[in-house]
Amino acid sequence: MKNIQSIMSPKSVAVVGATNRPGSVGHAVFNNILTGGYTGVLYPVNPSQRSVNSVKAYPSLGEIPDDVDMAVIIVPAPLVKKVMEEAADKKVGGVVVITAGFKEVGGKGVDLEEELKTLVRDYGIRMVGPNCLGVISTNREVRMNASFAGQMPRAGNIAFISQSGAVCAAVLDFAKGRNIGFSRFVSFGNKADVSEIDLLRYLKDDPDTDVICMYLEDISNGREFIELCREITWIAKKPTFAIKSGRSPEGAKAAASHTGSLAGSDMAYDAIFFQSGVQRVEDIEELFHFALAFSKQPAPKGDRIAIVTNAGGPGIMATDAAIRYGLSLAKLSPETEKKLKVHLPATASLRNPVDIIGDARHERYEAAIRLVLEDQNVDGAIVILTPVALTDILNTARIVPMVAEGIDKPVLCSFMGIVDVSEGVRYLEDHGIPNYAFPEEAVRAMWSMVKFGRIMQLPRREVRRVAADRETASQLIEAKLKDDEQVMLAQLEANEILQCYGFPTLKNRLVTHSAEIEEATRAVGPPVAMKIMSRDIVHKFDAGGVKLKIQNAEAARVAFDEIINNAKAYNPRAKIDGVLMEKMARRGIEVILGATRDPRFGPICMFGLGGTFVEAIKDVSFRLAPMWEISAEIMIESIKAYKILQGVRGAPAADIAAIKDCILRLSQLAANHPEIKELDINPLIVYPEGEGCVVADSRILLKR
Repeated sequence: MKNIQSIMSPKSVAVVGATNRPGSVGHAVFNNILTGGYTGVLYPVNPSQRSVNSVKAYPSLGEIPDDVDMAVIIVPAPLVKKVMEEAADKKVGGVVVITAGFKEVGGKGVDLEEELKTLVRDYGIRMVGPNCLGVISTNREVRMNASFAGQMPRAGNIAFISQSGAVCAAVLDFAKGRNIGFSRFVSFGNKADVSEIDLLRYLKDDPDTDVICMYLEDISNGREFIELCREITWIAKKPTFAIKSGRSPEGAKAAASHTGSLAGSDMAYDAIFFQSGVQRVEDIEELFHFALAFSKQPAPKGDRIAIVTNAGGPGIMATDAAIRYGLSLAKLSPETEKKLKVHLPATASLRNPVDIIGDARHERYEAAIRLVLEDQNVDGAIVILTPVALTDILNTARIVPMVAEGIDKPVLCSFMGIVDVSEGVRYLEDHGIPNYAFPEEAVRAMWSMVKFGRIMQLPRREVRRVAADRETASQLIEAKLKDDEQVMLAQLEANEILQCYGFPTLKNRLVTHSAEIEEATRAVGPPVAMKIMSRDIVHKFDAGGVKLKIQNAEAARVAFDEIINNAKAYNPRAKIDGVLMEKMARRGIEVILGATRDPRFGPICMFGLGGTFVEAIKDVSFRLAPMWEISAEIMIESIKAYKILQGVRGAPAADIAAIKDCILRLSQLAANHPEIKELDINPLIVYPEGEGCVVADSRILLKR
């Protein structure tokens, strides 16, 4: 299909449903385009009006004598189809359907939207909406406010796209109060055609846009979203931020595995954003706190931050926040401290945070800021000002951009308060220095900038392939699904597939009758673990289906009978395949590996602390498969139990390299075989560094 240029930068616009009636959407949209400085040609379309706002109106799109790049449609939902057919005859390139009453209302609205989707696909028209606020472009060659928002935002280098029109309206008001400008501003509503993917692809190459912000309720195509955002991050080098609503655990209810249960939570989205290079934020305020910093200041080269303050308390607040977010307090060089001593009073603190004392005027600020920024140990600075009687706020504000000019390091300010500092804050923001009402906010914004720098520097951003027998695994899977749409594989069958991908498994033997026990004990070798094998019994411990440390055949016979009886009592309808006798693994650290298949994002892998309480503890991390080599490393390092893997209280460090190898094997397995709906390896027992690991239990849910 065509690109969306005709929507983002149209040379002519027709507003179908434009009207002279004040308070109507048709009046607001037409008036916004007309009075907002639109540089193209504007046509009102309304069969019952001779003119709209003194501009000649046309009865239909077909009666406009010239070409029309874009049509904004504001007519009742049942009439939109007819207008769309007129747009096709007129060869309109793009439409913005502001009208509501489609999928969002259910019932007949769903059918109306499906008809629209078919029409635009067949006619090759690009469509934003329906049920949206509209499209705004501040580019000076366009200057188009094709929305019913209350005002045209000022021009800037931040793009904002949103699935919610109401959020857009609130953001515009917030931005006006904070003096924030936009390059593009798009409410895409029900995204029946143009989605966040199309908009991101446009913004990736948009020269007016340096920072991208999103409000999303869902994502149209997970794989495409991730690949595109990776290009935006690592190729276009544009910071991207997202608010994703709908943090709900409902998707986990029907899961058949630990992994499926945990992946149904919002942690999977966190992983997807991380792998995309997108920073997820909690709310609108945080979104623009971060975006503002990137839109005005250079990214820091490292995490060493200097703090200049005229009050000890706020300096401590900033220091605590910096440590909390993983920033480093820069250690100022002896030369810098020596120079500071010349300019600051004897009571000042020459170490970071640099406290220049409450009676500081702009001259003292100027010296302190300049000296810390010139220090090679400093990657960025936060300037704090508390408005006391002796503080010359405006003059201090004037020196900050002057000192920062020509120094390729970010400077963020916290002129604390609202009223007393307002004039100084206005000066700062007009001259490219973001200001935050409180020091913690400035620190969080700096942390976001540092995090982007770390993302940009991630090594090993490639998928590492491992040796595997993919063909045999596919044949095994096909055989298991021969007579069923869905089947749960217990450990014995699951291990056959895992072995095709080189997972370390234990020697075992399936026993179906007590007469087979003696030979099996001899073949496996004591001590053995005994486990019920049944596709109908997922949680073996809960069913009393596990016996450990069996030392001889006699004990194994007793255990066999107990396991079978317990399983029948637990689930009388369960089909029991037998009891697996497996070599007991020696003790180590228990971790869990898992995979699940998300309908939007495809295969997702999980790693975390293992054992029977994994769902209660939830110390896990997720990544999309196939994953980069660095992703596997970060998965391991991001769980709270990582310190245990590193070795604590005299215990040796675990074989982290072996865990990483298994994660990459799992990633390849999950990506290669879409029939794997859910998979658990729990526990994977990990031994000391250099001694590897072993699969102690596993199960796989297959589904066509």
